[in-house]
Amino acid sequence: MNTLIGLFIIAVGSFGQSSSYVPIKKVKDWSWESFWLTQGIFAWLIFPLIGALLAVPSGGSLGQILSVDTSAAFKAMFFGVLWGVGGLTFGLSMRYLGVALGQSIALGICSAFGTLIPALMGGTHLFRGEGLILLIGVCIMVAGISIIGYAGSLRARTMSEEDKKKAIKDFALKKGLLIALLCGVMSACFNLGLDAGEKLVVDGMNELFKKLPATLMVTCGGFLTNAAYCLYQNSKNKSFKDYGKSSLLTNNLLFCALAGLLWYSQFFGLSMGKSFLTPGSVMMAFSWCILMTLNITFSNIWGIILKEWKGVPKATIAVLVAGLVILIFSLVYPNL
Repeated sequence: MNTLIGLFIIAVGSFGQSSSYVPIKKVKDWSWESFWLTQGIFAWLIFPLIGALLAVPSGGSLGQILSVDTSAAFKAMFFGVLWGVGGLTFGLSMRYLGVALGQSIALGICSAFGTLIPALMGGTHLFRGEGLILLIGVCIMVAGISIIGYAGSLRARTMSEEDKKKAIKDFALKKGLLIALLCGVMSACFNLGLDAGEKLVVDGMNELFKKLPATLMVTCGGFLTNAAYCLYQNSKNKSFKDYGKSSLLTNNLLFCALAGLLWYSQFFGLSMGKSFLTPGSVMMAFSWCILMTLNITFSNIWGIILKEWKGVPKATIAVLVAGLVILIFSLVYPNL
């Protein structure tokens, strides 16, 4: 029962993350770098800080938690800087491939690397026992993602250039695929950062929130990367004026804040959900993969809702659905 509760909480957070790109469509007359930086302030600084404060025990402080092992804190932030490259290119993959295909490829690669590398670093043997179960689960997940990616390529072949631009304004398959590949590899550093921050724990911390200080350090590192790039783009494109458009400020801040909250909910849910999983179990090791798989599933549902697959032949939709079914099975497999 605890496992089911944990999975449900992770699923709720995943649904929030997969929905985070919907509010961004409501941001008006801002350049990409302006809204990406603004939503990042909420997603990577404000809400992670609030979450980390929930972990502070009575009479303690956040500084006390972060200073319990400064080496672990800085390692988590370093991996966050690397993850920031993935977070930055994640937004670009959505721009060139759309919500469904962009998230599927980027998150799939992120899931595989983010699950297997920590297992290997922890001494897990991937060709026997629970390690083999973990490896097979990841392989099933990758198979599902490959089928979804194939469905995306079929869609690209059957759509006219006009239809592609209508569904996804800046659609560019080759460029998008390369960016999504880089994004997936670098995004896996988030889970490495969480592992590095495991020691950021003090007595009296609430079990539900004890991983959130490490999450804060990772997102702070990611914010540095993204902020540097976005401010550079603001300067290059002379788009600093976006922030001075007072008539749009309330609307854009509101939807950027909502996008940031929804994005952060995945890691808030992951922290809470993992507290219900058995320490050292296959499901605990597979939890990162579970989160990413659910993100992919929900993002494709949003892709259908947002009519990114409108006008696509039924056979292509069938391939997409087959990939989603395999993804869902990959969630169940480790617990069988």
